[in-house]
Amino acid sequence: MPTKRLTLIGKPGCHLCDDARETIKAVIAALPAELSAELTEQSILDDEALHARYWDEIPVVLINDRVHTIWRVEPERLRSALLEETE
Repeated sequence: MPTKRLTLIGKPGCHLCDDARETIKAVIAALPAELSAELTEQSILDDEALHARYWDEIPVVLINDRVHTIWRVEPERLRSALLEETE
C-alpha cells in the first residue's frame, strides 16, 4: 500500500501551524497499522511561490499534493480523508 503524503505549509511562529502539526501527528499515530502516512513541512518564508499562493491561508494541509484544508485541521475529517484515499 503506498504511503500517503501529507504536507503542512506554514511558517515559523504561527500558532495555527503548531496546532495543525500536533493534530496531524496525532491522526497519523492513530491510523490502522496497514495505512502509512508521512508528514513533511514547507515554509512560505522559504519559497516565493508558496508565499504568493498561501500567505493568507496558512496553515494549509495537502494530501498527495491536493489541498485538504486551510487554517484549522479537523481530526476526524483528516482521518476520513486518509482512509478514503486508500479505498
